[in-house]
Amino acid sequence: LGAHVAGFAGSHAANKVGRITGLDPAGPDFEGEHAHRRLSPDDAHFVDVLHTFTRGSLGFSIGIQQPVGHVDIYPNGGHFQPGCNLRGALEKIANFGILAVTDAVKCEHERSIHLFIDSLLNEQDAVTAYRCGSSDTFDRGMCLNCRKNRCNTVGYGVSKVRRARSVQMYTKTRSSMPFRVYHYQLKIHFSSKVNTSDVQPSLSVSLYGTKGDAEDLELRLEERLVTNKTHSFLLVTEKDIGDLLMLKFKWEEPSTWTASSLLKMVSSWWSGDSNGGMEVHKIRIRAGETQKR
Repeated sequence: LGAHVAGFAGSHAANKVGRITGLDPAGPDFEGEHAHRRLSPDDAHFVDVLHTFTRGSLGFSIGIQQPVGHVDIYPNGGHFQPGCNLRGALEKIANFGILAVTDAVKCEHERSIHLFIDSLLNEQDAVTAYRCGSSDTFDRGMCLNCRKNRCNTVGYGVSKVRRARSVQMYTKTRSSMPFRVYHYQLKIHFSSKVNTSDVQPSLSVSLYGTKGDAEDLELRLEERLVTNKTHSFLLVTEKDIGDLLMLKFKWEEPSTWTASSLLKMVSSWWSGDSNGGMEVHKIRIRAGETQKR
């Protein structure tokens, strides 16, 4: 409740407070309330907020999901923080009751505090957040452009950006300190002269750089693979691989033997192409932290 208390104090101060940082402000009884009844941008010259547990589970929510500051940052979408294992806790409820999620909920909610501490202890390796319209859009790697103040620093070193509407930003993190990871957008354009809308391959890439490698990074297809279209993916590496030197792309199809797959295999043999006439037309990659392509 501390973030909202700070907001109330700021709104009643004789002189306007310089900055209020909300660390996963409480959601129950505050979600959807008028600005005067919760933390809001009116409470200080600059209000920045970290949201780390905004998804309501089991009928309750700990943190507030709506933006309540000038800059609202949602690490890992604002829910399911790496290392907290909330999913595993939810599976134990049937046997152990609601208390089974206590530690996981505490971990998710308190991650905001540890992210802020991390920004003080590891100032030179601060987490970067990117302005984006939604978590789903960010998870497709489509918001890694830092032009026009679209990037910011998570925690103490955040740039004081004030706009008429809240700036919503997203980032990925590791499960422990230092939390910084490295974001990449991978854009692949597949082309084909035949209809391959039923194709559901497993896709992965390996990145090789001047400082290290990151191998077998899964590319998650949010929808069926569509040919003659550019697909965008978000890649995350926990270590800095430096400048990218080489990229390897891997395509694997399911080994399920069905009539349609056998027919497709015959078609592939006939065309002399293991991917049934599909080919990669173009690959582009952008590094979020360095903005290099």
